[in-house]
Amino acid sequence: MDGDGTTLLTGLASAEAAQPGDLIFAETDAHFLAAGQSAASGILVTGSSRCPGKVLIRVRDARVAFAKVLPLFFSAEEFPAGIHPSAVIASSAQVHPSAHIGPDCVIGDGVQIGARSALMGGNHVRQDSSLGDDVRLFPNVVIYGRTSIGHRVIIHSGTVIGADGFGYVFDGGIHRKIQQVGNVIIHDDVEIGANAAIDRGALGATVIGAGTKIDNLVHIAHNVVVGRHCLIMGQVGFAGSTRLGDYVVIASQSGIAGHLNLGNQSTVGAKSGVMRDVPDGGVVLGIPAMPDKRAKRQWIGVQQLPETGRRVRDLEKLVAQLTARLDAAEALSASP
Repeated sequence: MDGDGTTLLTGLASAEAAQPGDLIFAETDAHFLAAGQSAASGILVTGSSRCPGKVLIRVRDARVAFAKVLPLFFSAEEFPAGIHPSAVIASSAQVHPSAHIGPDCVIGDGVQIGARSALMGGNHVRQDSSLGDDVRLFPNVVIYGRTSIGHRVIIHSGTVIGADGFGYVFDGGIHRKIQQVGNVIIHDDVEIGANAAIDRGALGATVIGAGTKIDNLVHIAHNVVVGRHCLIMGQVGFAGSTRLGDYVVIASQSGIAGHLNLGNQSTVGAKSGVMRDVPDGGVVLGIPAMPDKRAKRQWIGVQQLPETGRRVRDLEKLVAQLTARLDAAEALSASP
């Protein structure tokens, strides 16, 4: 650390909003310049940069350090143990005494709720589902029957876990529903954003691996298996039975076709349509998605089309002029 070690740091802020006593982080030279010009008292910084008048706390990774420091200034909401009088809980359900069950929650037969878990209000947890310890269900999350949720899982408002997969067969002029009899398994330390939908398996399970983070408005269809520590960003949709390895990244507004395999540490760029398997470490972009370098070459080619078209037209005019001259010369040479 550089600077006055007795400086009192009382809050966290961005460079634009910082006041004396605030701590901010700087992960680039531009951020550090802005931090130095701000009113903040302290800067989390990577490297050997200096800034007279500021307390510099040197860390290996400024953004990671900032994430670790945040809870010191903004403690997580606490939920007292107890059951709200308006909650409806089946007699066969098992709710840990330290759990918090908020207003208008409905807990079905055979449900198990683990220690210190919190259902904040309006939550429905249907029959034979289980929630581990320290789970957080924000208001109006719905958990269909036989869903298994691990420890420290966070699910934000409006999300539905375990609804029917989209399964129909055409029969005699109608679309006959295929009953969806599987379930959903969500492993430890998963976070799911608002208004997402994870469908239960037609047979077997839809699975979300440990540590995976899913953004708002994501749809995961029946029997999809997502590996560990994946990042799935907003408005992504998966068709059924696709499998993701570990540490896969899917950027926003992408669509993934069914029955595909996306390898470990593969990446799908934003607004992509994935129609084929992606190997381990592969990076794909575009519609249909293709290896990133190939896609970028095509995009550059498309951007150059107007200029290429102009050059082709100029060449066509030149060829026409040369052809006319050759025809005239041949005519002259053929005359008596």
